[in-house]
Amino acid sequence: MAVTSGSRSRWLALMVLCAGMLMIVLDATIVNVALPSIRRDLGFSPAGLAWVVNAYLIPFGGLLLLAGRAGDLVGRKRVFIAGLAVFTTASLACGLAPNQQLLVAARLVQGAGGAMTSTVILGVIVTMFPEPREQARAIGAFSFTAAAGGSIGLLAGGVFTEAVSWHWIFFVNVPIGIVAAALAVRLIEDDRGLGLRHGADVAGAALVTSALMLGVYTIVQAGEAGPARTLGMGAAAVLLMAGFFVRQATASDPLLPLGLFRSRSVAGANLVQALMVAGMFAMFFLGALYLQVVLRYDPLRIGLAFLPVALTMGALSFRVSAALNLRFGARAVLLAGLALIVVGLALFARAPLQANYAADILPSMLLLGVGGGLAFPAVMTLGMADATPSDSGLVSGLLNTTSQVGGSLGLAVLATTAALRTQALLAGGQAPLDALLGGYRLTFVVGAILVAAALVVAIAVLRSSVESALIGSVADGPAGGPRTLTSATPAAE
Repeated sequence: MAVTSGSRSRWLALMVLCAGMLMIVLDATIVNVALPSIRRDLGFSPAGLAWVVNAYLIPFGGLLLLAGRAGDLVGRKRVFIAGLAVFTTASLACGLAPNQQLLVAARLVQGAGGAMTSTVILGVIVTMFPEPREQARAIGAFSFTAAAGGSIGLLAGGVFTEAVSWHWIFFVNVPIGIVAAALAVRLIEDDRGLGLRHGADVAGAALVTSALMLGVYTIVQAGEAGPARTLGMGAAAVLLMAGFFVRQATASDPLLPLGLFRSRSVAGANLVQALMVAGMFAMFFLGALYLQVVLRYDPLRIGLAFLPVALTMGALSFRVSAALNLRFGARAVLLAGLALIVVGLALFARAPLQANYAADILPSMLLLGVGGGLAFPAVMTLGMADATPSDSGLVSGLLNTTSQVGGSLGLAVLATTAALRTQALLAGGQAPLDALLGGYRLTFVVGAILVAAALVVAIAVLRSSVESALIGSVADGPAGGPRTLTSATPAAE
């Protein structure tokens, strides 16, 4: 697929794609700041309030892979615009929702639209910018949007909730979605796709979507469902996923060709991203709780506290990381970024009960911002290095899926760890606030361990010869001919 021939049009199209992604990423965090206001206005119980978040996460995580493959089959532009339409309409319904039931239902639809919109963007980018230098810059811009948007969402959530009302955290998506869809129609050239006969694996789609949605549901309900029910649902999700892989090994047109994982860049980058996102959730979510509950920050001040993360990611992701990837290779840049994230999380684990922002919190924010600004573009570049025009939507969807599932799993593990540690400290006689801080500190340590594990995987799996896939043309094979992931030999061997 190509965008209009002029270079200016391609970069304008990239801005449209990033605007669509920003809208999705903002929504993932902006809602968290407004939850107390939503609970008060609509009368949610504490357990019911969790469904304002969970109703979005379940279809979003479950549909990413299917939506990515749909982009390859029917055209990524069609899936992107359809996703924008669904997400924008659902956002309007969320803002207008007069009761709990309608808000949760609208959030379900919004999650589906978010999956459709976000999953095809990387696939569009790598085919729109085949030249390595331009591709590195374009992926840098996208990764900044994806990584720093969470911090911006915390700030925007505080501003809208305090200045107007929680309804506007949803209404703000409407004009953005309309303008992005209108510009996408003009700037992104139609792509026909492979056609449904090339991979319309209905059984495989049903198995993987059911497995992912049940898996995410199991994770987000783990704290309330009880051990027996959680284990039962988890086992069912594992069986469904096993059935999916059996189906992919035997289907003539599989949804996810298993040969794709013979590429070390694809397999390694996806595992690294899952671990990295899981670890960083310690900062973005439980770090926000630390600021709110322990340090008594209001929503606006929480957003401002995270602003250095967004600013440093922005400063690095758009141009600096792209130049570093081309100069030193994406693997080297990824290793440096992961190391900085580990140090940032380890420093945050020392956060005191009475913290001074400049001395105790800002250094961690800056390290995480720099580390994320280096690591996210690098891991996306490596993950898409072997993608071809015919399967870039699928590879993009896989990267988004591992990010979402890694984040959901990480949040569940980290939140459970914090709760158990707090309960143990309370039982040992510590004051409630000290016990809460002890739980948060352990969570940041676990987050650092998860990112350290990502660093080990990157060292072991993403060997230096992977860089040849980055420098080479996206569509060229080892002898200058067509290259496909499904039949490729391991990229780093």
